[in-house]
Amino acid sequence: MKNILLAITFIFLATTYSQNAQATNVATKLCEYVSIDDKSRFRSFLKTNKLKIRNVFDGIQCNGQNLVAFAGKNNSIKTGTLMLGKLPKAKVEGILATINSAELTVVAQKRING
Repeated sequence: MKNILLAITFIFLATTYSQNAQATNVATKLCEYVSIDDKSRFRSFLKTNKLKIRNVFDGIQCNGQNLVAFAGKNNSIKTGTLMLGKLPKAKVEGILATINSAELTVVAQKRING
């Protein structure tokens, strides 16, 4: 009986750990693709992992910033524009103050105003 309980506990801990590690890996990869402004790999990675930017945006921060602010800081206009186009208007309006890139600010204002 002890062996079964021990095995179940071990399996539970192993699966919990790998999920956390995978989430960290996803965030790291997305931050990496944004930092080098690789829009095609960014999109491909999202598609391969069956993710949507609107679903993961709130949970990912790069160097303490949201993905769009991080894109603006790194002058990643292509990936920043892609994200702004995929996020809901209300979310774009909420993060407008964090964007420090003139190009991305214009894109965000166009998205908000229609």
